[in-house]
Amino acid sequence: MLKVGLTGSIGVGKSYVAGILAELGCHVLDADQTSRAVVEKGAEGLKAVVDAFGTMVLQSDGTLDRQRLGALIFADEEKRELLNSVLHPRIIAAQDEQMRQWQLKDPDGIAVVDAALIVESGGYTRFDKLIVVHCQPEVQLQRLMARDGLSREDALKRVSSQMAQAEKKKFGDYLIDTSGGFEDTRRQTTKVYEELTQLGLQRT
Repeated sequence: MLKVGLTGSIGVGKSYVAGILAELGCHVLDADQTSRAVVEKGAEGLKAVVDAFGTMVLQSDGTLDRQRLGALIFADEEKRELLNSVLHPRIIAAQDEQMRQWQLKDPDGIAVVDAALIVESGGYTRFDKLIVVHCQPEVQLQRLMARDGLSREDALKRVSSQMAQAEKKKFGDYLIDTSGGFEDTRRQTTKVYEELTQLGLQRT
């Protein structure tokens, strides 16, 4: 099975690209789903978060208060790194287990893990290829403002809290520029899929 990482900064259209790859026949795992699963009530990941940040990050029913945790780490790089150190190993293990399951069922298939922090966490090294989705900075800001109802200033803060797009692109084996809209993005994604399929065939 060909293992492919898919990443990109906030607001660049990564989820749209993931959707197209799924339509084309790839096995696609959204890392956000894994992130939520590892901090479900009763999970070891949630216990580890509480150990790190205290019970203030829990709601009254014992589930994670994502809003409070988000507010806590958003403006504090040290706390953000602490959270990542607690959760990333667990998220990566869950992703790897899912890929193992897919490989048993479809050894010649393409597994895609869609994860925003795949480069920052170092997790990209587990993959055969890495796709980086990007767009022009102004397009990114406009999309983010429209999607989340943010002011330009708040959108800029969100963007600046992440690795710069130019830096992230350096890690990509394939780059998909979504600045041109849906159809252009679909064309580029289909081309990447065809190249990945050929690569998979060469390995069998």
